[in-house]
Amino acid sequence: MGTTVVVGVWLMFAQAAAGARTSNACALLSAGDVQKIVGAAIVESRPSAAESRGLLLDQCYLSTGSPRSISIAVAAPVAKRGGSISPRQFWRDRFHARSAGEGETAESGETGARPVRGVGDEAFWSGTPVAGALYVLRGDTFVRVSVGGIADERQRIERSREVAAAILPRLPKR
Repeated sequence: MGTTVVVGVWLMFAQAAAGARTSNACALLSAGDVQKIVGAAIVESRPSAAESRGLLLDQCYLSTGSPRSISIAVAAPVAKRGGSISPRQFWRDRFHARSAGEGETAESGETGARPVRGVGDEAFWSGTPVAGALYVLRGDTFVRVSVGGIADERQRIERSREVAAAILPRLPKR
């Protein structure tokens, strides 16, 4: 029983330390949200975190046991040190530094980001004919949402908008 208490206390501190840096992406969607949006229940959630270009990405992959899935990433700044940028600066570099009229990139086949209205402070869809992601900015945080298992791009965008609309109110204020 003593080991259980120690492990429980350690987990509380680990979660508090992680929470100080970013949100828990897997806690941003309820089982009911997932059922409503993709029409299937969650059978597994896989949290992860990665640091890239001075940003901490708190990620979650929600599997339904079918091709329908949801992937969420929440960007937060890493503690200030060399090479760190804010999520808002990354956003400007990614979505506003592009030349107008830029189309597909030769290597990835990814199309230029397209604005999506009605969600967050600003949102863009970026992807290929097969897969894509919705990037949504709110304050100094942005999320990347992708819904798998849907062939029609318009439906993927709409389901991704629904995911973003469900998680934005649950993000910490920054």
